[in-house]
Amino acid sequence: MLEDRTTTAPSPMEWPAAYPQGYAVVDVETTGLARDDRIVSAAVYRLDGRGEVEDHWYTLVNPERDPGPVWIHGLTSEALEGAPLFRDVAEEFAERLAGRVLVAHNAVFDWQMIAREYARAEGEAPVRQRLCTIALSKELRLPLPNHKLESLAAHFGVVQQRAHHALDDARVLAEAFRPSLRAAAAGGVRLPLHECRPLTEWQDRPAPRIGRQASGPGDHGAGGYRPGGWRPSRKRPACPHPNPGRYEPGERLKQGMRVAFSGDTSVERELLEDRATEAGLHVATSLSRLTSLLVTNDPDSGTSKVVKARQYGTPVVDEAAFGQLLGDVEPASQG
Repeated sequence: MLEDRTTTAPSPMEWPAAYPQGYAVVDVETTGLARDDRIVSAAVYRLDGRGEVEDHWYTLVNPERDPGPVWIHGLTSEALEGAPLFRDVAEEFAERLAGRVLVAHNAVFDWQMIAREYARAEGEAPVRQRLCTIALSKELRLPLPNHKLESLAAHFGVVQQRAHHALDDARVLAEAFRPSLRAAAAGGVRLPLHECRPLTEWQDRPAPRIGRQASGPGDHGAGGYRPGGWRPSRKRPACPHPNPGRYEPGERLKQGMRVAFSGDTSVERELLEDRATEAGLHVATSLSRLTSLLVTNDPDSGTSKVVKARQYGTPVVDEAAFGQLLGDVEPASQG
């Protein structure tokens, strides 16, 4: 197991009584980032109140649609054909989550995907609180170059074996979370816990198609993605909504707002931008006085977009907050 380089384990008397009694470290791989996307694999590491591993669980899930970015998660339609549907594993998944705080990297995304799957299955995920390890690393002021899981893992000496494989990502996160939790306990840090409100109703829209699966570097099917950048021939459609102005902190995003991104993101940038487009936002490649919001995990960096955002007074949020805002975008004004 990983040796904790940050601090020695607090004695029982020093452990904060208000800390949770158990955690479920979760990773899900999905067909994409939109509200109608589906889970294709899921893994859970159950930890006790001090972050020690109790057991782990993993399953493939048949998404009943195109598996999406195969080059990321490696799961083709053929690999998922005989996998159980989510409703078939929902009960066992729930047993792994029950009575625990859900822990994930960019936890709002994993929670939203899980909550939607349970709502489709006419059930409810037994989760009442979540903890994002991005937020925890900020609370601990860890000297990370960015907020990717691989950077958090490297900081604690955890070796990734299969990035974007749900079981290995969950293992890596569990091993990085344990020393993070101990550091928080030793420093008396209040854990960044957030309430989870399960969905109780769901209605699917027609499932969007990500496109023909790429069989190799040269196969860039019409309408599909390829890793490493947008295909030059694939143009994002123009935003049909007028720009309603700047984002007001604490308020909802509004369709038509111009959103720019800067720096590394824990989710593939292309998929994050696509999700913003599907929500009715205008994804801008540069920052100007008309930009409504800048999304960055490193607001202290000296990138040109961050510098301009300071000059123009453009609101700035991190990736986790942006993911939460995307779940409730206000429709554009009619007329």
